Amino acid sequence: MTIARYEVFDKIVELKSLTKAGNALNLTQPGVSHAINSLEKEWGIPLIKRSRSSIQLTNDGERILKHIRELLKINQEINQEVAAIKGMEIGTVKVGTFASVASQWLPKIITFFQKDNPNIEVELYEGNYKYIEHSLLNNAIDCGFLALPSESKSLKETFLKKDPIVCIVSKKNPLHEQKVISFSQIEKEPFIIPRAGGDSDATKIFKEHKIKPSIKYELFEDKAIISMVENNLGISIISEMALNGHNNGISVLNLEVESYRSIGIVTTTTVSPATKKFIEYVRVWVEKFS
Repeated sequence: MTIARYEVFDKIVELKSLTKAGNALNLTQPGVSHAINSLEKEWGIPLIKRSRSSIQLTNDGERILKHIRELLKINQEINQEVAAIKGMEIGTVKVGTFASVASQWLPKIITFFQKDNPNIEVELYEGNYKYIEHSLLNNAIDCGFLALPSESKSLKETFLKKDPIVCIVSKKNPLHEQKVISFSQIEKEPFIIPRAGGDSDATKIFKEHKIKPSIKYELFEDKAIISMVENNLGISIISEMALNGHNNGISVLNLEVESYRSIGIVTTTTVSPATKKFIEYVRVWVEKFS
């Protein structure tokens, strides 16, 4: 069946392994190989490059993948619509998320959602804003949490909550006794910033207010940045949500101009019934419990 072969191709790309794809789909490795080989033979183009250590998409495979994922998404929407007609709620919702939402919101949101929708599975895909937006545009996920506005105008945005952006300093730093920090003070301190490709809340503030920070370290994870600040290796700008439970050795200072990131959940224009329901529950949970 063609849809089954498309599912195999998609899973190989996602897991970068024929063996892992087979395990995920309950297929033997020969069955997985046969599915991908039959697609390549039918179309007359190579889709993946195989080696002992990895699986990589060919240029042709990259072009085809987006369309295959779009077809798989449509197939899932049809199955969910049929189930809804029969009075059943089934499906899978693939959710893109960044670190602070993954740790602070999603465990409670998923519990809240699956209490009423036990037959709808939720799969999580964690990354930075660019990863989430790219995954949406390539039909790899159904919805994603983002800082609004998104870069793409083709995505549909649902605002959820404002998250204040603050400056953190070590309690060993003389600045820790202040309640507010000026931009000129920020420029004079060694600064710890998310590495390029990571969340860009601090970068946006620098551009908006023409701040020239003295960047000392670049790190990917919020926890690592907080730890470095605790040890007085620099200061940083971070969201309040990311600080939850991690502020023993630091002081939180307001910026001289109030700053926020607007957290929202974003989809493409086509949304499955299961995804719509998940988003409804997200909105209710954020409004009532966050």
